[in-house]
Amino acid sequence: MIRPFLLTLLLLPIALSARTLTSSVDSAFLAVPIPDSIWTRMQGRSYQSNPHIARSDLRYLELLHYDLEGHVRQGQMVCNKRIASDLLDIFRQLYEARYPIQRIRLADDFDADDERQMRANNTSCFCYRAVFGTNKLSAHARGLAVDLNPLYNPCVKKRPDGKLFVQPATATPYVDRSRSFPCKIDRSDLAYRLFLRHGFQWGGSWRSTKDYQHFEKP
Repeated sequence: MIRPFLLTLLLLPIALSARTLTSSVDSAFLAVPIPDSIWTRMQGRSYQSNPHIARSDLRYLELLHYDLEGHVRQGQMVCNKRIASDLLDIFRQLYEARYPIQRIRLADDFDADDERQMRANNTSCFCYRAVFGTNKLSAHARGLAVDLNPLYNPCVKKRPDGKLFVQPATATPYVDRSRSFPCKIDRSDLAYRLFLRHGFQWGGSWRSTKDYQHFEKP
C-alpha cells in the first residue's frame, strides 16, 4: 500500500525541484527503534523471548522499492541496528536503479513461516529461528541476514541420497542458474555488488549449500 505522502509525491508536477523531490524520497527511507505497534505484532511470531537479542538491538525500517510490475511500494523490515544504515543505503540504491523486488513485508505477515515467506517471494531480514533442520541459530535470528527475492533465488542442497533439497519447494524451476530469468542473483547482479560492498557475504558462494537469496553480515 502506497502511503498518502508517497502518492502525492508520485503525482507532483514535473516542475518540482530536484531538491524537494530528493527530500521527499529521503523521508520514505527510515530506521527507528521498534515502535510499540510493530513490537506487538512481532510477539510469538518473528520474536520469541530469548537471551541473545533484545528489542533494543533491533531497528524498524521503511524502504521504497519497485515491484515486479514496476509500481513503487513502501516496504517494512526489521533488522539488527548494526546493519540498519547499510540496508538503508543498499535499498536506496536499488530503488534508484528501479531494481525489482516483489515485496518487502514483515515476517509476521506470514506468521514467521519461512516457507510461506519464500513462496510469496517476500524479501525479509529478522526472524528468530534456527537454521532449517538444525538447532543452530540462523543469522536471521540476530537480524544480520537478508533474503532477497527468495522464490527466484532458492536455497539448494544435495542430500546424501543425491536428491536436491530446495527451499522454497516451489522454486525448482530456478535451481538451474545457467538459465536466464527475472530477479536472478549472480555475481553480475546489482544487489550482489551492493551487499558485498557493504561487507556482507553471499550464500550463493557457499560450498555444500547454495543459498542464492541470502546475504549475511559476519
